Amino acid sequence: MPSPRRSGPSMLSEITHPRALALLTILLLAGCEANRPALSTAPSMAAAHEEVLPAELASDPGTMDLVATSTLGEPLAGLHSEELERFAEGREEFIEEEDIEDGLGPVFNEASCVACHNAPVGGTNGRLETRFGKFVAGKFDAMPKWGGSLMQDHGIGAILTEHGAYNYVAEVMPPSSNVKAGRVTTPLFGLGLVDAVPDASLLALAAQQARFTPSTAGVAHMVTDANGATRVGRFGWKAQVASLHTFSGDAYLNEMGFTSPEFPNENPPQGDMAALAYNPVPEMNDDGEGVQKFADFMTLLGPPPRGARTVTTDAGSQVFRNIGCANCHTSTLTTGNSPITAISRKSFQPFSDFLLHDMGSLGDGIEQGKASGRHMRTAPLWGLTSRPSYLHDGRAKTPEAAIMAHAGQGSAARDRFARLDSRDRYTLLAFLKSL
Repeated sequence: MPSPRRSGPSMLSEITHPRALALLTILLLAGCEANRPALSTAPSMAAAHEEVLPAELASDPGTMDLVATSTLGEPLAGLHSEELERFAEGREEFIEEEDIEDGLGPVFNEASCVACHNAPVGGTNGRLETRFGKFVAGKFDAMPKWGGSLMQDHGIGAILTEHGAYNYVAEVMPPSSNVKAGRVTTPLFGLGLVDAVPDASLLALAAQQARFTPSTAGVAHMVTDANGATRVGRFGWKAQVASLHTFSGDAYLNEMGFTSPEFPNENPPQGDMAALAYNPVPEMNDDGEGVQKFADFMTLLGPPPRGARTVTTDAGSQVFRNIGCANCHTSTLTTGNSPITAISRKSFQPFSDFLLHDMGSLGDGIEQGKASGRHMRTAPLWGLTSRPSYLHDGRAKTPEAAIMAHAGQGSAARDRFARLDSRDRYTLLAFLKSL
């Protein structure tokens, strides 16, 4: 694995430095030019061979500090032996299939994390889960009395306990619900870097967008973390979770039915509290060790490797900025201080601002925290080609289809994409496939 590169300045200091702020202003305003002429520097689509940029031309002073890995699913480069051991132990826990005796269920979605994140381990296989709810007089009801809003589609089956026999079955959509949304399992690559971005950096980014690109500006989703602190959410389709540790505990409970110190309350099947009287393992299922191992695995999992920079991908990168995609899909973020050297003060390229944007009809209709049914977190674009489908519900099978499905604040960029000539469209899609 390559050695870690030197760390760069924090994102907050970068975007508040006068010269950097001036440059940022120019770039952001450039991204909003609706009538900017199409690029003419892209090579012909009929070119038999791609020209890879020489090293001296491919070097970009703004990306000298980027974290990199060589293979999808590997740990971060530059980890110490103890950190590599934590990664291996976390990966083992992540792969392990849980059983009823350990606390699985009584309703759940899968018996292991890897059942949804197996392409490769830590990725996504496109597994869809169901969210539901109901709007009454314009107000969203998550339907907790029906076990909402996440539907657990497995039950542990027939159980005989000292309290009698009970058959735990999969939950179903409540007949009175009028909102249903599918959500694709998200890939986990590089999330330790995302976790380490200071809240102040994301808040500053939101402020910059509000000032320079107000029509597409995102908002930070302020949420209460498991420890009670109010923080900027960044994980999940609604940015409804602020930290990887909370993300781990939440998934352990809601996906597999495992209670833990920070998530001690079992999910009542279909909202029926009485059904928990027959729970075969009513005590705390995990003392926190399993949750921490999940968090360790995700924290130390490396980001997706980038494809080669070429003349074509560089041209596509410019098109990406020109039509406004970069307004929300921020290319580079920088972590703050971390006890893990491989994560501390490192720049990385997720191509997301991790903010909420009003996506209009592309929203999933589900409200979570302060995120409305129209709000969705900007989906990171790194590792794009490792996914079987795109958008929150997997409806798009190609990046082009995903762009054309954009609505709300993404409408202007979608329309500019639709007007691109064949060369610029080709270079843009080549750039996306290189991420």
